[in-house]
Amino acid sequence: METLIKYKKPLVEQRADPWVYKHTDGFYYFTGSVPAYDRIEVRRAKTLDGLSEAEPVTVWKKYESGPMSANIWAPEIHFVDGKWYIHFAAARADQIFDHRMYVLENESANPLEGEWIEKGQVRTDWESFSLDATTFEHRGEQYYVWAQKDPNIEGNSNLYIAKMENQWTLSSPQVMISKPEFEWEVIGFLVNEGAAVLKRNGKIFISYSASATDYNYCMGLLWADEDSDLLDPASWSKAKEPVFKTNEETSQYGPGHNSFTVSEDGKHDVLVYHARSYKEIEGDPLWDPNRHARAKVFAWSEDGTPNFGVPEVDSK
Repeated sequence: METLIKYKKPLVEQRADPWVYKHTDGFYYFTGSVPAYDRIEVRRAKTLDGLSEAEPVTVWKKYESGPMSANIWAPEIHFVDGKWYIHFAAARADQIFDHRMYVLENESANPLEGEWIEKGQVRTDWESFSLDATTFEHRGEQYYVWAQKDPNIEGNSNLYIAKMENQWTLSSPQVMISKPEFEWEVIGFLVNEGAAVLKRNGKIFISYSASATDYNYCMGLLWADEDSDLLDPASWSKAKEPVFKTNEETSQYGPGHNSFTVSEDGKHDVLVYHARSYKEIEGDPLWDPNRHARAKVFAWSEDGTPNFGVPEVDSK
C-alpha cells in the first residue's frame, strides 16, 4: 500500500552525497559534501524534516597543503563499538583529483561535541584514486566497501570489499564486486562509486552510483545472500538496469550517492539521495552546487528486492 509519509523536498539544500545515521539516542545525524569541498559538517535532529533547519557544526577543516588539502568529499558518520567515526575522501591541493580515504574518531556521546582525532589513511592494496568508503557489520565482522581505480582496469573506479581490523585498518585482501560494464554505467566516466549497504530479507544489498555527475548519474544495485562469503565475487549479483535514475516528469536529474535510514516510527525504509532540479549545467557538474539532499520512503517488491520508484518532485 502506498505510504503517506512525505519528506520535505529538498531536505537539505546544497549538500551532495548525503549521509544520514539514525542513532539509539533518537537523533538523525546528517553529513554530506559542502559546495566548497573544504570541511566536514555534522548536524542532528529528532526528525528527518528537522535536518533542514538544524544548525550544522564544522567538525574538521582541510589543510592548506599536503594530504587532505583539497576536495573533501562524501563524509559518512558511523557509530561502531561505542565511538563515532567519519569516513571521507580527500585529495591534495597540488593534485585535486587524486583522492585517498581517511578516518576521524570521536569518543563523545554527542559527535557534535568533543574532539575528532585523525586516525589516518585507510591503506588498500594499491596507492591509487579511492573514495566513497562505507562500513557495515555482518555476523560479528566489520566490512569496508569503497570505490577505487585499479591501475590495470580501464575506467575511473570499481567497487571493492574487505574485512576490517578496526575502522582505519583492513584485515583482508580487497575483492572487486562490481565494475562499470553496462551502458548506463559508462556515460562520461566509467564509474561505480557511492556504495550504501542495506540488510533485509536474508540478503545484503549494496546500492551504488554510476556515470558522470550530471543528469546521467544514476543508481545500481548489488546483492548477496546473507549466508554467502561476502569476500567471494561470485556471491554477488548485479542488476542489469539502473534502479533509480533521472525523471523528466518530476524534474529530478542525476539522483544518486545515497544512504539508507528508517522513518521516525521505524516502520518504513527511507532512501536519502542527492539530485538536481534542472538538467542543463554550465561547466563541470562537480562545481555546480545544487545537488540537494532529498529523502523518500521506498517499498519492497514481492521478490524481496527494494523498489525505489522515481525521485519525487520538489515540494517548494
